[in-house]
Amino acid sequence: MNYKAYTLRNYREIKQLNQVPEEKLKALEIVSRVLPFKTNNYIVNELINWNDPFNDPLFKLTFPQKDMLSEYHFDTINELILKNAGEYLINHKINEIRQQLNPHPAGQLEYNMPEFEGQTLNGIQHKYNETMLFFPSHGQTCHAYCTFCFRWPQFTGISDLKLAMKDTNLMVRYLKANKEITDILFTGGDPMIMSAKLLERYINPLLNEDIPNLQTIRIGSKSLTFWPYRYLTDPDSDDVLRLFEKIVKSGKHLAFMAHFNHFGELNTEACVKAIKRIKNTGAEIRSQAPILNHINANPNIWIKLWKKQVNLGIIPYYMFIPRNTGSQEYFNVPLVKAYDIFSKAYSNVSGIARTVRGPSMSTNPGKILILGCPEINGEKVIALSFIQGRDADWVLKPFFAKYNENAKWIDELKPAFQEEEDFFYVNEFYDLIE
Repeated sequence: MNYKAYTLRNYREIKQLNQVPEEKLKALEIVSRVLPFKTNNYIVNELINWNDPFNDPLFKLTFPQKDMLSEYHFDTINELILKNAGEYLINHKINEIRQQLNPHPAGQLEYNMPEFEGQTLNGIQHKYNETMLFFPSHGQTCHAYCTFCFRWPQFTGISDLKLAMKDTNLMVRYLKANKEITDILFTGGDPMIMSAKLLERYINPLLNEDIPNLQTIRIGSKSLTFWPYRYLTDPDSDDVLRLFEKIVKSGKHLAFMAHFNHFGELNTEACVKAIKRIKNTGAEIRSQAPILNHINANPNIWIKLWKKQVNLGIIPYYMFIPRNTGSQEYFNVPLVKAYDIFSKAYSNVSGIARTVRGPSMSTNPGKILILGCPEINGEKVIALSFIQGRDADWVLKPFFAKYNENAKWIDELKPAFQEEEDFFYVNEFYDLIE
């Protein structure tokens, strides 16, 4: 199959949308002015149930819905369009709204980008000691955009919001200078949007240079869902797989970090074949996803997802809480409910699928895991722990929050037992970032 993208400019070419009410299409247009929209012919033709699209999770995964913007933001843009306010004024208001949607959560711009050799590394994030994130300039788009994406600013065209780098020499020097780094994660966007030749430009320096501390190369990608033909019929599909083999033969561990939000993404023949081809290179495939209202907030969906992944040789890795950005109000699930869904799903799969961790929040101080809701000394609480922290000493230290069945993020929780005003790590965190 040849790849064909649909964006706001040409989405009405999708013949299946002929059956969608005009008011729904207008809503899609308005929301897409603020939150980026992109889909493609594989998603449209092979993934979505067009008999009932507005109840189909894979439709909601890529097609913006009216409620993904607040009523106020939606009405603001709609009124400007109805008044023929002009593109300059409309775009100015759109960018104002984007700034209100917390475009870079968890301190991505303020605290995660390192200073090195007298400059800020705009395409590198180094939040945790062992892991460095690299944003290759040529990989900062995707085959399609998830409507929940926490990196939606990468696709808005606003350069001040974008993370990207193409200087591989600087990347290598930083790795050599920071010997605690064992893992590099290529992320975006989606690195697998790149041609094999471009991907090689970023990978080869890691293999050709002497970097003994670097043990694992990770590639974060949604391509197995959004364009599995990347590994089957694209002109350079075989070249991509040969590059994967080259990484494995070099002695580096290659971890393909796949994103699957629903078991329906694994149902196509193309996806299954692509998974087999990647695994045949010696790469390991791990899967992670957020828990999302309207898409997968049901334990049975996760049970089917994890079982199917294991059957295909994929390792379940993470269930995340959606980050507090973009269309979070549409997708967010309360922390207590997320834990209930996770625990019910986890208890109904075999031990080999229990490699998965969650639900986890990627917060400014680190990845915080919800451990459960026990009762201690007659008080019901939420038990928490760090999986990763800006300070490694925080990891696996349990702490407790007052029970709050409505809280959807860490900043809505308060310490239990009235011992302290803040959680144990707060003062240390502020000391670290000063």
